[in-house]
Amino acid sequence: MINLKTSVLELVDNAKKEINNINVSDALKLHDDKTNLFIDIRDIREIQKSGRILGAKHVPRCMLEFWIDPKSPYHKTFFNDDLRFIFYCASDWRSALATQTANNIGLLNTAHLLGGYSKWLELKGPIQEPI
Repeated sequence: MINLKTSVLELVDNAKKEINNINVSDALKLHDDKTNLFIDIRDIREIQKSGRILGAKHVPRCMLEFWIDPKSPYHKTFFNDDLRFIFYCASDWRSALATQTANNIGLLNTAHLLGGYSKWLELKGPIQEPI
């Protein structure tokens, strides 16, 4: 067994202390407000299997920094818009780390969806059906 300095759970817990967290009940109230953009960082296979939040942009976790940075050849211009970016994944571990990363590179108008897509489905939030 390897001896790690910190666990992934510690990384997630520390990230959640540094970022703006929003619960699904509050996020549902913001969904129709066009000044918010939901960012799905899950793997494409997860989206193909279970759909995504209606209107969300898919940003693979592995490409996040490249798509945010305007100097990157992979930059996505929707990150230039004056919006609040609400990151989510299936539960909320990956998206906590993604939100922290986005903040660290300078995308400061962010939020993290506590409970992730699973909680969104549980509370019957609007979705785009699987592809």
